[in-house]
Amino acid sequence: MNARPPKLYPNLAEWRAARSRDFMGQSIGFVPTMGALHAGHRALLERASAENDRVVLSIFVNPTQFNDPTDLAKYPRTLQEDLAVARGLVTDVIMPQDTEVYPHGYRLRVSENQFSRELEGAHRPGHFDGVLTVVLKLIQLVQPHRAYFGEKDRQQLQLVQLMAQDLFLPTEIVSCPTVRADDGLALSSRNQRLTADSRARAAHFPRILREASDAASATRELGFAGFDVDYVEDRDGVRLGAVRLDGIRLIDNVRL
Repeated sequence: MNARPPKLYPNLAEWRAARSRDFMGQSIGFVPTMGALHAGHRALLERASAENDRVVLSIFVNPTQFNDPTDLAKYPRTLQEDLAVARGLVTDVIMPQDTEVYPHGYRLRVSENQFSRELEGAHRPGHFDGVLTVVLKLIQLVQPHRAYFGEKDRQQLQLVQLMAQDLFLPTEIVSCPTVRADDGLALSSRNQRLTADSRARAAHFPRILREASDAASATRELGFAGFDVDYVEDRDGVRLGAVRLDGIRLIDNVRL
């Protein structure tokens, strides 16, 4: 793919017209994001670029997946930096408004009533309803052949895969490995909100998940290291955890 800047679609009317007019006969890869792109997002875009004729990026801070209004208000919005990350990898960027994605408010939603209430869902009520609803809407709008999701958000990935299977979506959900900083911390847009001291301490999170003998030991060690622990659980050969450090929530998972 060449290094030309992507085509921007600030409203859905323009996007839908272009999608029906300009995309015939081309394979489409899709990377849905809330912006604040980092090297982990770039890895998704690189994979999509390698496997498709066109790559569509969405930048939409989805209000329905935030159960804490303060967290929504503080979420980083870095459009110009995001476009720099996307350059050369993305052909099209959609940036819809809240009122376009939810023209009738949040009256209709996608709910999974078992797995979505565990782990992250137990600590963020309604979070996955918002995630699944917006992902379904975006997939319907983009109509991609493939959509790319990172394994850092393992539960989210599994729920999106389940939705695609159960609702007979024609889109392939592609799982991509977690991208980590040199010290092992999984890359996340929320990392931008950590102070320098907190960022240094955050590296203990994946190390303890990986090295502790069991989930209970990991929970104790994380507490001793200054983290507020939401959960640590071992499932299907993977240890999943969520913690808070100076008010910033971090999640991760490691294979045992």
